[in-house]
Amino acid sequence: MNKAAIDVRGLRKSFGVRHVVDDLSLCVPQGEICGFLGGNGSGKTTTIRMLCGLLTPDAGSGTCLGLDVIKEAAILRRQVGYMTQRFSFYGDLTVKENLDFVGRLYEISNRRAAVQEAMDQMGLADRAHQLAGELSGGWKQRLALTACVLHKPRLLLLDEPTAGVDAKARRAFWDLITDMATEGMTVLVSTHYMDEAERCHRVVYLSGGKIIVQGPAIDVVKNAALITFEATGEGLGVLVKQARMTPGVDSATVIGQSLRIVGANRASTEAAIDQLVRPGVTWTEVPPRLDDVFIHLLGEEPAAGEPA
Repeated sequence: MNKAAIDVRGLRKSFGVRHVVDDLSLCVPQGEICGFLGGNGSGKTTTIRMLCGLLTPDAGSGTCLGLDVIKEAAILRRQVGYMTQRFSFYGDLTVKENLDFVGRLYEISNRRAAVQEAMDQMGLADRAHQLAGELSGGWKQRLALTACVLHKPRLLLLDEPTAGVDAKARRAFWDLITDMATEGMTVLVSTHYMDEAERCHRVVYLSGGKIIVQGPAIDVVKNAALITFEATGEGLGVLVKQARMTPGVDSATVIGQSLRIVGANRASTEAAIDQLVRPGVTWTEVPPRLDDVFIHLLGEEPAAGEPA
């Protein structure tokens, strides 16, 4: 079994009367891509900030990269790569100038060669002299990721790194992450995109600052034991409104040319289907998906507020 890159127990963090992270324990082996899921305010960002030494837990203990998250936080901050939700580089500096600045902060030896090597590896060499503020969303994220790995950390903490980025750029970004994990990098990444979550070795779902479920995506879906049906035919726009008001249906939505409903109890969901039978509409049971589980869990507990 791989040595743990993250091994924390009983982490708690409050802001005033709000308990943002509550008794959270997490172990992530080296080389694993771990997906952090949860609604807004579920505690993902606060947890990530505690793991990289930017926030001190109110209670709990543990290590990241073998370093105590409380006692050795200053050392830890220099050995992890942390990518925030917001693009935080200088728009009036070029790509190369921004990376050179980051290299100075980390006191990287042979800095210019390290910056050039990073740009070559991450596909930024052709944009070295372009102003960061003129980059598209996808290239800004690539610059941010390059800055995160410039000092060659063994652990990456990525907070919704592809929010607002187009599908092609997201795939390219994730190809880079997967390549780095293959080479031994450990990655903890928060995301709202289910296709990204499915690329992780394991997903961890947070609600109210607590871990509700975790495991490989296929196991999380299986253990949720949801019942899902899809309907095709005419009048689905009207039928979906009726489905949402029918007992036994936890969620109902139209996706393309089909209506998808999800329930947690087979007898109740099948009874609901009986009420939704219409001429010209065909119902078929289909396997549940990770996004079905995500929506189901979101509906079970309201998320508490989390500071930005």
